[in-house]
Amino acid sequence: MDANVALSLAYPIGLGIAALGSAFGLGRAVSSAMEAIGRQPEAAGKIQTSMIIGCAFIEAITIYALISIFLAR
Repeated sequence: MDANVALSLAYPIGLGIAALGSAFGLGRAVSSAMEAIGRQPEAAGKIQTSMIIGCAFIEAITIYALISIFLAR
């Protein structure tokens, strides 16, 4: 197996793992934020802002994985 075949197999698997991890991370972040807002509704603005910033960082990891596929070819 040469390097091109290995990359052709490894990158889609890696991207799938990155997307799956991102989905679990986003689900957990949003779930925790909704629980926190339910417990303390007056802090909803601060919780929501922190959640959105965290979700952007989580999504960035998946985007980096996607971009690496295009850069490697």
